[in-house]
Amino acid sequence: MVYTVYMGLFIKQDFEGRTELQNRLAAELQERAKSKPKPEDLHDGVEDSQYIKGTKTTTSLALAWIIILFLSISIAIWLIIISMAR
Repeated sequence: MVYTVYMGLFIKQDFEGRTELQNRLAAELQERAKSKPKPEDLHDGVEDSQYIKGTKTTTSLALAWIIILFLSISIAIWLIIISMAR
């Protein structure tokens, strides 16, 4: 309960209670907020996606290569464990 009273007093500070530094910071932050581009002005990257030009899509064999890689790593680890146990 006491916390909310003090928080209310802190929020209730008016413009005359601010220092010069606080006023300058508030003005600077307002200018930055005004200068930020609006979300509708930002590009989604579809029109200017030249970096995708010439690339290929993933084929259905990608899953097979992932399984082969996983099995080969597993077999290598298994062989290392067996060679250390002897």
